[in-house]
Amino acid sequence: MDTWRWSVCGILLLQICRGLGYEGTPWCAPLKVKHGQLTCQTPRGERYKNVLGTRCKVRCSRGYELQGHSEILCLTSKQWSGKYTCREIQCPKLDMPTNGGYKCTDGSYYNSRCQFFCSPGYALQGDRSATCQAGHRWSGGRSMCADVEPPVIKCPSVKDRTAEPGKLAVRVTWDTPEGKDTADGILTDVELTGKPPGSDFPEGNHKMSYTVFDRAGNKATCRFSVRVTVRRCSPLSTPDNGWMRCDGPGDNYGATCDFRCLGGFELQGSAARVCQFNMEWSGVETTCSPMKINVAVRSAAALLDQFYEKRRLLVISAPSGANHYYRFQMTNLQHAQCGLDLRHVTVVELVGVFPSQIGRIRHRLIAPGLALQLRLLLQMPQNSFSMVLLDKQGVDKQRYAFPVTAPEIFTTIDTFPVRLEEMQLQKEAGHSC
Repeated sequence: MDTWRWSVCGILLLQICRGLGYEGTPWCAPLKVKHGQLTCQTPRGERYKNVLGTRCKVRCSRGYELQGHSEILCLTSKQWSGKYTCREIQCPKLDMPTNGGYKCTDGSYYNSRCQFFCSPGYALQGDRSATCQAGHRWSGGRSMCADVEPPVIKCPSVKDRTAEPGKLAVRVTWDTPEGKDTADGILTDVELTGKPPGSDFPEGNHKMSYTVFDRAGNKATCRFSVRVTVRRCSPLSTPDNGWMRCDGPGDNYGATCDFRCLGGFELQGSAARVCQFNMEWSGVETTCSPMKINVAVRSAAALLDQFYEKRRLLVISAPSGANHYYRFQMTNLQHAQCGLDLRHVTVVELVGVFPSQIGRIRHRLIAPGLALQLRLLLQMPQNSFSMVLLDKQGVDKQRYAFPVTAPEIFTTIDTFPVRLEEMQLQKEAGHSC
């Protein structure tokens, strides 16, 4: 319909122009279009493109769009039938990615290319760029900045530590490391695997680690070691026929080992040895040698002094070897030798009446004169059976006028204060009958 109208108008204008003599004469204002092109058609192919009845079509250059009429006609009023303009195509403003941005070559106009970027610590996900197209749309733009980089943490450097004398652990402290997030700088949690600073660390190499987390769930871990050394001496051996008690494990720097010998044995060497800083033991090697009893002494006191703080004595006196009490007592003790040795008891026999009396300590005979001195010193009668129990300090602890069983004697000895300590040591050393 519009085309028909334009054709009719064109024919009428042509006829008017011919009648008025305007044919071939410029009539309307010359046409110009910025950022576009005109295609004009005159009624008779005149040279001027603005004669009465000229019809022009407007087209915009690439990147521009027409606003107004796409086709106009030069009217008798010397005005063109419509208005037009070519405006540059513009896309809507791009959304700014959180924690990032973009830079464009020509704003949001046609063919402008926008490059997306992210703040430090964030990584771009999606389109890296977007271009404004003819349809007022961007070729991309679905971009976001995500926190994908892990935080940063540096673990402390802890020097190797050596335990102090007498100790098997070291108290180690350090400053808790502060992590750093490369994105927003916010950490949600710091986790320690291992003992916290200020703890006592035993001997060995202890693996430790710190782990930090940021708000995006990224994590970073650093690792370090706490190495504790205990200076140790070579282990000592328990001497034969004796026992050893050490504080702690018994071989660490500062440890002290005490030695004792079983009843009937004398300690040779050092009674106590200490593990020194150079990891060598103080003193000399400890041994337990059989106790040597000298029965050739001149006095009873000299004989008893040999047992001082070493052995307990059970002195048995009888008028003859045929004495019924004596025989019963010796028979009973023969089956209890292990219990006597365990309790450090030496049996001294005084048998007979002076001058034919004799004394005996196991297989060693005591001269009649020395045997008499013992009876006098201990106030033991010659003509009747009697027994005296002396402790390791030579103190008269118990007297018996009649024979007693070995368990009765042992029960009495086991109540002595020194004996209680002996029993504990023997239990630790595994000594028993």
